[in-house]
Amino acid sequence: MINIQSKYSFKNVEASLSHMDAKFFLGKVCFLITGAGRVNHCSVEMNAVRKLGNLHCSPVIFCELDSEGIRLATAQRLLRILQICAGHVPGVSALFFSSLMKSSIDE
Repeated sequence: MINIQSKYSFKNVEASLSHMDAKFFLGKVCFLITGAGRVNHCSVEMNAVRKLGNLHCSPVIFCELDSEGIRLATAQRLLRILQICAGHVPGVSALFFSSLMKSSIDE
Protein backbone atom coordinates (compact mmCIF):
# COMPACT_ATOMS: atom_id res chain seq x y z
CA MET A 1 0.00 0.00 0.00
CA ILE A 2 1.38 3.35 -1.04
CA ASN A 3 -0.01 6.70 0.04
CA ILE A 4 0.57 8.85 -3.04
CA GLN A 5 0.40 11.97 -0.89
CA SER A 6 3.60 10.95 0.89
CA LYS A 7 6.98 10.76 -0.84
CA TYR A 8 8.22 8.80 2.18
CA SER A 9 5.59 6.10 1.62
CA PHE A 10 6.62 5.64 -2.02
CA LYS A 11 10.36 5.79 -1.29
CA ASN A 12 9.99 3.27 1.53
CA VAL A 13 8.20 0.77 -0.74
CA GLU A 14 10.65 1.42 -3.56
CA ALA A 15 13.64 0.85 -1.26
CA SER A 16 12.16 -2.36 0.12
CA LEU A 17 11.45 -3.74 -3.34
CA SER A 18 15.00 -3.13 -4.51
CA HIS A 19 16.12 -6.11 -2.42
CA MET A 20 14.07 -8.59 -4.46
CA ASP A 21 14.09 -9.84 -8.04
CA ALA A 22 11.33 -8.08 -10.00
CA LYS A 23 10.19 -11.33 -11.64
CA PHE A 24 9.47 -12.84 -8.21
CA PHE A 25 6.33 -10.72 -7.90
CA LEU A 26 4.29 -12.15 -10.78
CA GLY A 27 0.95 -13.05 -9.26
CA LYS A 28 2.12 -12.31 -5.72
CA VAL A 29 1.90 -8.54 -5.33
CA CYS A 30 -0.64 -5.86 -6.05
CA PHE A 31 0.14 -2.21 -5.42
CA LEU A 32 -2.75 -0.43 -3.72
CA ILE A 33 -2.39 3.33 -4.15
CA THR A 34 -4.33 5.58 -1.80
CA GLY A 35 -4.82 9.33 -1.91
CA ALA A 36 -4.97 9.62 -5.69
CA GLY A 37 -8.38 11.31 -5.58
CA ARG A 38 -6.86 14.53 -4.30
CA VAL A 39 -4.51 15.19 -7.21
CA ASN A 40 -3.44 18.62 -5.96
CA HIS A 41 -2.08 16.98 -2.78
CA CYS A 42 -0.08 14.23 -4.52
CA SER A 43 3.62 14.14 -3.70
CA VAL A 44 4.41 11.28 -6.07
CA GLU A 45 4.08 11.26 -9.85
CA MET A 46 1.43 8.84 -11.15
CA ASN A 47 3.90 7.73 -13.82
CA ALA A 48 6.38 6.67 -11.14
CA VAL A 49 3.74 4.46 -9.55
CA ARG A 50 2.75 2.91 -12.88
CA LYS A 51 6.41 2.24 -13.70
CA LEU A 52 6.82 0.50 -10.35
CA GLY A 53 3.89 -1.78 -11.17
CA ASN A 54 5.25 -2.51 -14.65
CA LEU A 55 8.75 -3.20 -13.34
CA HIS A 56 7.42 -5.75 -10.86
CA CYS A 57 4.85 -7.28 -13.23
CA SER A 58 2.13 -6.38 -10.74
CA PRO A 59 -1.23 -4.66 -11.01
CA VAL A 60 -1.70 -1.17 -9.61
CA ILE A 61 -5.06 -0.25 -8.10
CA PHE A 62 -5.82 3.38 -7.31
CA CYS A 63 -8.41 3.90 -4.60
CA GLU A 64 -9.64 6.09 -1.80
CA LEU A 65 -10.28 4.61 1.59
CA ASP A 66 -12.57 7.39 2.81
CA SER A 67 -15.81 5.92 1.47
CA GLU A 68 -17.16 2.56 2.57
CA GLY A 69 -18.49 1.88 -0.93
CA ILE A 70 -15.08 2.44 -2.49
CA ARG A 71 -13.39 0.32 0.19
CA LEU A 72 -15.83 -2.49 -0.57
CA ALA A 73 -15.28 -2.24 -4.34
CA THR A 74 -11.51 -2.20 -3.81
CA ALA A 75 -11.69 -5.24 -1.54
CA GLN A 76 -13.73 -7.08 -4.18
CA ARG A 77 -11.17 -6.22 -6.88
CA LEU A 78 -8.33 -7.43 -4.65
CA LEU A 79 -10.20 -10.63 -3.87
CA ARG A 80 -10.76 -11.29 -7.58
CA ILE A 81 -7.07 -10.74 -8.30
CA LEU A 82 -6.17 -13.15 -5.49
CA GLN A 83 -8.61 -15.75 -6.82
CA ILE A 84 -7.04 -15.53 -10.28
CA CYS A 85 -3.48 -15.69 -8.98
CA ALA A 86 -4.31 -18.62 -6.70
CA GLY A 87 -5.72 -20.56 -9.65
CA HIS A 88 -9.33 -20.52 -8.48
CA VAL A 89 -10.71 -19.02 -11.69
CA PRO A 90 -10.91 -21.66 -14.42
CA GLY A 91 -9.20 -20.70 -17.66
CA VAL A 92 -7.34 -17.69 -16.24
CA SER A 93 -3.78 -17.95 -14.92
CA ALA A 94 -1.59 -15.38 -13.18
CA LEU A 95 0.50 -15.16 -16.34
CA PHE A 96 -2.57 -14.52 -18.50
CA PHE A 97 -3.82 -11.97 -15.98
CA SER A 98 -0.45 -10.23 -16.09
CA SER A 99 -0.62 -9.98 -19.88
CA LEU A 100 -4.07 -8.38 -19.58
CA MET A 101 -2.70 -5.77 -17.18
CA LYS A 102 -0.02 -4.55 -19.60
CA SER A 103 -0.87 -1.50 -21.64
CA SER A 104 -0.52 -1.51 -25.40
CA ILE A 105 2.20 1.13 -25.02
CA ASP A 106 4.47 -1.46 -23.36
CA GLU A 107 4.39 -3.72 -26.41
